[in-house]
Amino acid sequence: MSDFSRGKGVSSAVTYVDPNAAFRWLEEAFGFEPVMVILDENERIAHSEMAFGNGLIMVGGEWSENHRSPKSLSGVNTQSVHIQLAPGEDIDAHCARAQKSGAEILQMPDDQFYGDRTYRARDPEGHIWTFGVTVKKMSPTEWDKAAGGSLHTRTRLD
Repeated sequence: MSDFSRGKGVSSAVTYVDPNAAFRWLEEAFGFEPVMVILDENERIAHSEMAFGNGLIMVGGEWSENHRSPKSLSGVNTQSVHIQLAPGEDIDAHCARAQKSGAEILQMPDDQFYGDRTYRARDPEGHIWTFGVTVKKMSPTEWDKAAGGSLHTRTRLD
């Protein structure tokens, strides 16, 4: 039996009307890898986890008034999920794969001022996902110049 304990970190739980279909779709369209699934007595996902590199998402069904899919809320999103590809990965091919699997592409792959190339997609139930890959490493000075602001790292804004 595998050990499912995790260290300190962050993961996102994404709620779906049909978590079983979403689980399969996320694997096909975006390349998430199944980690574990707990099925209820009706073979419906009660809880599941999927990996993307070192990241993890949890996929489950609607289980309270406060845990709803955008599909049940006229498309409203209260969060979006950002996924970072490894340097050198082909984000244009990733976008094409997602689009072929039925993702609505909200923003085609485009270079950003901070050195990443990103695209944005909506899944079949309305969740918004952003995918990025670093194509140009930039110093804080370069970020400031490109953004017209000032980059602060690990600094409190008191």
